[in-house]
Amino acid sequence: MHTQINPNTLNSGLLLNVNEHTRKAVFIIGIVLCLTPFISPAIALLMGLVIAQLTGHPYIHLNHKATHLLLQVSVVGLGFGMNVHSAFQAGKEGILFTIASITGTLIFGTLMGKWLSIEKKTSFLISSGTAICGGSAIAAISPVIKAEEKQISVALGCVFILNSIALFIFPLIGHYLNLSQTQFGLWCAIAIHDTSSVVGAASKYGSHALEVATTVKLARALWIIPVAFMSTFIFKNKSKNISIPYFIGLFVLAMIANTYVPAVKFLSPYFIPTAKAGLTLTLFLIGAGLSRKVLVSVGFRPLVQGISLWITISLAALYAVIHLA
Repeated sequence: MHTQINPNTLNSGLLLNVNEHTRKAVFIIGIVLCLTPFISPAIALLMGLVIAQLTGHPYIHLNHKATHLLLQVSVVGLGFGMNVHSAFQAGKEGILFTIASITGTLIFGTLMGKWLSIEKKTSFLISSGTAICGGSAIAAISPVIKAEEKQISVALGCVFILNSIALFIFPLIGHYLNLSQTQFGLWCAIAIHDTSSVVGAASKYGSHALEVATTVKLARALWIIPVAFMSTFIFKNKSKNISIPYFIGLFVLAMIANTYVPAVKFLSPYFIPTAKAGLTLTLFLIGAGLSRKVLVSVGFRPLVQGISLWITISLAALYAVIHLA
């Protein structure tokens, strides 16, 4: 189930006075560039942000569905480049970190929301997005708690702003601290909100970091289900309409096929570049959706909550992967 956001709340007036044809041409050029091997995920996100501020997103009403579908297809494609045994080991290593960080983030987020006097549903969506998997968690939980459009927009804006920052600074910090591939992959999966930014940051760090980060993050995404069920009691909603991330099962099937089916192994070198290009394009679209109006609509207090949660989980996870992993 997709959460529908009014496109008018996600777009803003343009800084440049250009016609519709020019806006579309600039946007399409950006898409084409993202499909080449010369544009990294971080550059793609930056390109999208620049377009959002200067000319605007000409297809903003389609952006949420496009990024949601493209991310899922791309993640499944990455599965064709991974081995079941090494992925299982990575997931096993990350399970304790996952449980501790999700529980701690939800509790701390609730306390922060009360302290800052943030509306309860907005605070819960920001906490859930930080704890589990960013926009996907917000999209899955918002209909369960019957969140309003404004509450969803604020939570999504907060998460995507911080995702954008993480994509640039995490690889720099990882190299500065000389983190191993495994350590960086675990840290990304725990401390970066959205799967797209996790994969983007980890892919810059190395192939093993990408494998660890993707596996742990997708295992983490399964926590959408128990958290969604829990939220029905917190917000006294008897609805059973919970969005289950079925694409994770397809990701696992892709890994199994790549491990045990020789023909699939032969095709893997073609799947992986395509999947990475899809993820790069996803980040471009996310950046293009972060207009000035989205940035302003987040507000000071929700942003303080989001930043506080993010810094806390980042530092705690960094300490854990260095000293405990």
